[in-house]
Amino acid sequence: MVSRREAAIRLDIPFEMATRNGIPSRLSEAELAEIDGNPPAWLAQSRANRTGKKPVWVELTCVVCGFSEQARPKKWWPEFTYLSCDDHDMHEVPEPAAGLSRSEVYGVGSRFIGIVDERP
Repeated sequence: MVSRREAAIRLDIPFEMATRNGIPSRLSEAELAEIDGNPPAWLAQSRANRTGKKPVWVELTCVVCGFSEQARPKKWWPEFTYLSCDDHDMHEVPEPAAGLSRSEVYGVGSRFIGIVDERP
């Protein structure tokens, strides 16, 4: 069985859209394949409107332990050099390259800190 959230990720649509358009809270792999292969009008329209400029879902992966999750990207997220779980020490993350300064962005996904290395 596939959850509604997993279905939204695999269909590349927002969770809210899946809920609004009647994707059940649980569905079988066959039901999901049918929706993906023969999309209803709302899904076909959504796919036609996609420009591909901004992803609907991104995979966040910790550079230290490898934990990962799918999340909806936020407009305020910069381009991250690394992501780390918020319970790791910063000395566990690779050092910035020579000449780069480091900043940290809190509140990324459910438990990540985004690390941004850039020229000062």
